[in-house]
Amino acid sequence: PFMVLLVLAGLQMLPRDCYEAARVDGVHPVKVFFGVTLPLLWPALAVAIAFRALDALRIFDLVYVLTANSTSTMSISVYARQQLIDFQDIGYGSAASTLVFLTVGLAAFAWLRLVRQRSGNVA
Repeated sequence: PFMVLLVLAGLQMLPRDCYEAARVDGVHPVKVFFGVTLPLLWPALAVAIAFRALDALRIFDLVYVLTANSTSTMSISVYARQQLIDFQDIGYGSAASTLVFLTVGLAAFAWLRLVRQRSGNVA
């Protein structure tokens, strides 16, 4: 639902002038989508993709609730919790939590740079 709201907000921000100009010029609707809509929607799509990817990296609740203590479906967040709570191993649990934090931070930074370079705003 959140991704749909982000994309819907991006769609509502698109200027109508571009579509009117394309219609007056007789551009095919598929070309309008790929030539007008998609490039203008790219910032909203980039934010939606970033949120979804970062949520996937930090997944904990679904894995923990659906599989309980199964070691065959363990994510890094579940592993960190297991080390900290179940095994009382503060060192490994803290290291795993720090690894999750650094991975999410680096992924967000890399994605932000990629999006800025693609849109022409090099930081």
